[in-house]
Amino acid sequence: MTSAPSRTPGTASRAPALDPADAAERALRHQKVRDAMAEEGLDALIAFAPGWRRENVRYFTDARLTGTASFVLFPASGSASAEVCAFSTRRADLPALRAAGWVDHAAVLDAHDPSALTEPLRDLRPRRVGVAHLELLPGLLAEALRRALPDAELVSASALMDRVRMVKSDWELARMRRSAAVCAAGWQAFVDVLEPGLPEYRIVAEVEAEIKRLGAEDNFMLIASGGDEVRGMTAPTPRSLEAGDMVRTELTPQMDGYWLQICRSAVVGPPSDGQRRSFDLFNESVEAGMAATRPGVTAHDVAKAQNDVFRKYGYGEYCTSKYTRVRGHGHGLHLDETPIIEGNETVLPENAVFIIHPNTYTPLAGYHVLGDPVRVTKDGPEVLIATERKLFHSDKGSSAGRAGAAGAPAGAAEEPGTPSGKESAA
Repeated sequence: MTSAPSRTPGTASRAPALDPADAAERALRHQKVRDAMAEEGLDALIAFAPGWRRENVRYFTDARLTGTASFVLFPASGSASAEVCAFSTRRADLPALRAAGWVDHAAVLDAHDPSALTEPLRDLRPRRVGVAHLELLPGLLAEALRRALPDAELVSASALMDRVRMVKSDWELARMRRSAAVCAAGWQAFVDVLEPGLPEYRIVAEVEAEIKRLGAEDNFMLIASGGDEVRGMTAPTPRSLEAGDMVRTELTPQMDGYWLQICRSAVVGPPSDGQRRSFDLFNESVEAGMAATRPGVTAHDVAKAQNDVFRKYGYGEYCTSKYTRVRGHGHGLHLDETPIIEGNETVLPENAVFIIHPNTYTPLAGYHVLGDPVRVTKDGPEVLIATERKLFHSDKGSSAGRAGAAGAPAGAAEEPGTPSGKESAA
């Protein structure tokens, strides 16, 4: 496994020199991956990226690729003769790989004749090869790897790469802080446009325009509007907002490869008593999740702390699989990494990044969305966004709003066992 990989005629390209900070980040990543490979006895690693799961290939290339499939071949040896090669099924990806400069060679891959990948892999003479996203690899390509390496063992390296990517470097955190600023701007655009009669898709259009203006590569966004009947979120619909609606969203822009999410709910007009008490319940749950966050705790611990608040007030059933169980998830080069859910014993290390969001339905005000992304530090969680955590509301087009937003509608029923005597931050 020490010989240099073969060249692919006509398509290979030598990488340009990297900026010193980028070169240091690449060296750090290579060392982290090689340490993990040594623990699992891997001689080579292949990062596979189908069109919708590119996080591991981006980790090695720092390039935004668009092909239906892309790969990185990474040898266990760090010697000068062991080079890092990237492949894409789309020729137009080669300039992006060349410009990023993180790999030694780049080439087009023909899925029906993947010799551009299998020949340099065979040259490494590996006995055990890890494939990140092996479970997603098309049968045609999996069979080609087995034919090229009939005596080698192919194993999944998906969990290995998840662990390596979980701890964020200062270089990565700087990028995620830029994502956080775009989250805040996107939410402000969301709130600014709310008024009765506005279709949901117009809200999303305003948010998309703002975050793309700020440089976002992509955005994953769910939304829902309405009253107590709302049980979840979807893509935007033509539904027009009505006075008294609560409008919920998960807004997740991607900047420089890194996804980050903000979760908030806002009311069109003055919040009702039920909407205020719902906010108090969810805010207490978020605070409990944050209080439990420190290096060494598990995803289960953070989820349980949030769910215990719901149980305390008699709403525990709304944290089950009948409604919504996930109490947050990791962030990074994939938008939905380690799930924060009871039963997940994954240990959260220092400098892991995830969102705490107890989003679910309750009869207080229907589906409620609230959450902040945090970095795990030895002193507790660092909240990465500056947006205030409160129940936002808009007064535009609302007669009640014009009269003032201080009062709750008369006759709002008291829910037994809910937080009481507390004012929301609205």
